[in-house]
Amino acid sequence: MSYFSITDWESAYTSDAYVVGGDRWPAAWVEPAQAFRDSLATTGRAKLDLAYGLGERNRFDLFLPARSPKGLVVFIHGGYWLELDKSYWSHLAAGPITNGYAVAIPSYTLCPENRLTVIAKEVAAAIGAAADMVDGPMMLAGHSAGGQLATRMVTATSPLAASIQARIRHVVSISGLHDLRPIMKRAMNEYLRIDAAEAMAESPALLEPAENVRLTCWVGGAERAEFIRQNALLANIWTGLGAATAAIVEPDQNHFTILDGLTDPIHPLTRTLLSD
Repeated sequence: MSYFSITDWESAYTSDAYVVGGDRWPAAWVEPAQAFRDSLATTGRAKLDLAYGLGERNRFDLFLPARSPKGLVVFIHGGYWLELDKSYWSHLAAGPITNGYAVAIPSYTLCPENRLTVIAKEVAAAIGAAADMVDGPMMLAGHSAGGQLATRMVTATSPLAASIQARIRHVVSISGLHDLRPIMKRAMNEYLRIDAAEAMAESPALLEPAENVRLTCWVGGAERAEFIRQNALLANIWTGLGAATAAIVEPDQNHFTILDGLTDPIHPLTRTLLSD
């Protein structure tokens, strides 16, 4: 019998160093995101830098389909709560928009200026502001740290208003970080400042799901083992708490290419996100 334990937490949660050419991200997303925004702006279908709060980063972009939206997708970006903003991800709206859904992509105030608890409240405010602009069912998607934020929105202690929660049809966490306790072991926690109390309050895997939650946890087969474990973890726990869950491992995809599916209107990731 063999046993396994993690001794190098930096390696366990570092993705780019283990992907060939991994240093090209996130810069590789800048050009397609800008081209997508420019394309929709020419037809009036890109509403940019809409305010949802008073903070400098309390802004979201809203992308609209050619006809009246069937509903709303909100995509929450990652970056370990420390970096990046809405501008890197615009092109990921392509798949849902082609299928007739509006897509909102917010920024939020990053650590160390912010705490994770407050970031969750900002994301809830952004979702509420976007929901006020688009009728119909809502789907949430988040990548990596954004997966934590997306799933946090459908916990029993969600900062979302009950009327907004009732509209959420599906949540897809892509390579999500659902248990924050391992992140406390990383050097970056000097800036995140996650303590035991915040980990308990903000880790979806340590919280109960709200009623009638449908969750898909989606990860790449070529990702670090800890992301694959965290993917299975939340689906497993929430199944035992009454949520409808699925855990998907997409073969060969890494922590960055896993997002490509959202650009394709017929990719299984897009279809799953929008499914009834």
